[in-house]
Amino acid sequence: MNMQTHSPSTLDDIFALLTHQTHLLWSHPEQASAIAPLMLWGPPGVGKSTVVRSVAEAQGVGFLDIRLAQREPVDLRGLPVPREDAVEWLLSSEWPRDPDSRGIILFDELTAADRTLQVAAYELILERRLGTLYTVPPGWYIVAAGNRAGDRAVAGTLSSALANRFCHLDVAVNVEDWVAWAAEQDLPPIVSAFLRFQPESFLDLSGPLDRGWPSPRSWERVAVTLMHGAELPEHLMRRLVEGLVGVGAAAQFLAFRELADSLPDVDAWLRGDESLTVPERPDLRFALVGAVAHRVWRAPQRRAAIQRALELSDVLGSDFAALLLTDLLRGRSADDLRLVLQSSAFPGWLKQHGPALRGRLTRGADAVLASVLGGASA
Repeated sequence: MNMQTHSPSTLDDIFALLTHQTHLLWSHPEQASAIAPLMLWGPPGVGKSTVVRSVAEAQGVGFLDIRLAQREPVDLRGLPVPREDAVEWLLSSEWPRDPDSRGIILFDELTAADRTLQVAAYELILERRLGTLYTVPPGWYIVAAGNRAGDRAVAGTLSSALANRFCHLDVAVNVEDWVAWAAEQDLPPIVSAFLRFQPESFLDLSGPLDRGWPSPRSWERVAVTLMHGAELPEHLMRRLVEGLVGVGAAAQFLAFRELADSLPDVDAWLRGDESLTVPERPDLRFALVGAVAHRVWRAPQRRAAIQRALELSDVLGSDFAALLLTDLLRGRSADDLRLVLQSSAFPGWLKQHGPALRGRLTRGADAVLASVLGGASA
């Protein structure tokens, strides 16, 4: 029998699907048992549990994270307690009880749990109940997540009965999605620039996995380390980065960072105090684009800074120009968007680089960029 490969879903796709499923459940609570739970498949560190938590936070509902591999069957089924001539079952207090409450229950690491734990979880997932003792409130949606056999993580199989209950989604690993998220979190752009230049370092399962190794999660931690480690000597920063992503990826990233430090002062150039020479090396251009897009909105004179950024595109080339505008606009407000559209440099930019921007849109860029083209042609 041929194995079929599911089309991968981005984290934005999964966020939208989770939001849809929860709203469907809340609109039709009487059909709670018929609304399929989602099963998210993907390697460790790609944001499976994070996206589920973010949906709950965005909806303002409860979130319960059950790590099955760290549980015992009694944690799910309850503890038998003799009472005279009968046995009562004491259930964990973590299970939601309020019949009017809403939330998401995530059974994480489902594929890492042994069969006894999976069996204990069957009834909760399949029937939304534990015998006559407990019923999941109708406002709580159930999700599960696990690793695939090829992810070099602890990964078993699901029984056919359990697998058939889920709607299965493979999580796509996409550098541009991570870059967009990192910009929203205001993480240092040097990490995004490096990953764009060397996307093979974004997620690398080929090396030893018993120490730090490159993943979306570990690169996030590198970025946070850079944000709060300015006072650290370089040799200690190197130890932290190596501990997070491994020696090889750390050496490549730190060499890229050292090269990027040779770039001119972007803030001074945006203020008009210094000139700027565009580097010929592609790695330095990635670093420059990231730095400019990050600093434009912090410039004291935004209109002038936007003008300079758009004019810089004339010597960057269309691919880097489209990348710069993508980063410049992603996640910005309508007022910021208008500042760019109203810049005297924008019509010329669009005429010269518009086809490259449309090429990025066909690869799934966000709706803000689509509105740029629509607004400019209206």
